[in-house]
Amino acid sequence: MIIGLLLMGLGYVLMIGGGSADPNVFSEEIFSFRRITLAPILILLGIVVEIFAILLNFDKKV
Repeated sequence: MIIGLLLMGLGYVLMIGGGSADPNVFSEEIFSFRRITLAPILILLGIVVEIFAILLNFDKKV
């Protein structure tokens, strides 16, 4: 379960930033591969790992 939490945390950390210091200036950096593709994939992978870990643990108790 810790691996899943780390994957989700890494995904959220990769989404941080990309804003402009000046609110009147638009920054294209928010549309980078890291924020649009990589981070959501890591978050979903973390969720899948969590579900797998829960089901694996549930199977041992039943």
